[in-house]
Amino acid sequence: MKIDKAFEEEIQMIGDNHIMTSYDTPLREDAFNLSDEEKIASIKKDVAHIMETLGLDMTDDSLKGTPNRVAKMFVQEIFGGLHPDRKPKASTFDNKYKYSEMLVEKNITVYSTCEHHLLPIVGRAHIAYISNGTVVGLSKMNRFVDYYAKRPQVQERLTIQVVKELQKVLGTEDVACVIDAKHLCVNSRGIRDIESSTVTAEFGGKFKNEKTRLEFLDYIKLDTKF
Repeated sequence: MKIDKAFEEEIQMIGDNHIMTSYDTPLREDAFNLSDEEKIASIKKDVAHIMETLGLDMTDDSLKGTPNRVAKMFVQEIFGGLHPDRKPKASTFDNKYKYSEMLVEKNITVYSTCEHHLLPIVGRAHIAYISNGTVVGLSKMNRFVDYYAKRPQVQERLTIQVVKELQKVLGTEDVACVIDAKHLCVNSRGIRDIESSTVTAEFGGKFKNEKTRLEFLDYIKLDTKF
């Protein structure tokens, strides 16, 4: 199939500039028609084909198990967040202690995968919310980050998805998220700048107010020591 040059350049531009085309992860309607086992079997063949095309000797003891390992990793681990059945259950409680200030969960580990080059995104997420009568279990914030990170991602989309999920769970717009991460598609290929990182933010409700937003950002700067 011949690819139009203008179309090819547009696709390359989207990938190199990490442009997000949708707030939702783009999935087909039949995305979950196959079982995990069926997906692993299919991907295993594709990975083997890629390795063979590169000229690798697939009879070598070190390589012959790689297609199966990669297929299982894709389906069950690094892209496991694609399946809605894996979404964490939301544990919310009444704010009986009447805590009225913002709650901040910072330095949440982010491991994701750039959807343009399928290379790792590694960093930290910082989340805050102001209760309107409901609170969420602390670990659920970490779990929501992990769930949405475990899919081919764009960092902007990940940031928005985390905020929207917590807004829905907590029943409030007063949620914020900042993510600071390194993209190996920038650090290890292309420009190969190993020092740069990407910062994204999404502020909802009261966090759009400058004073509240700055308070949140000051909390992030605190040096937590034990």
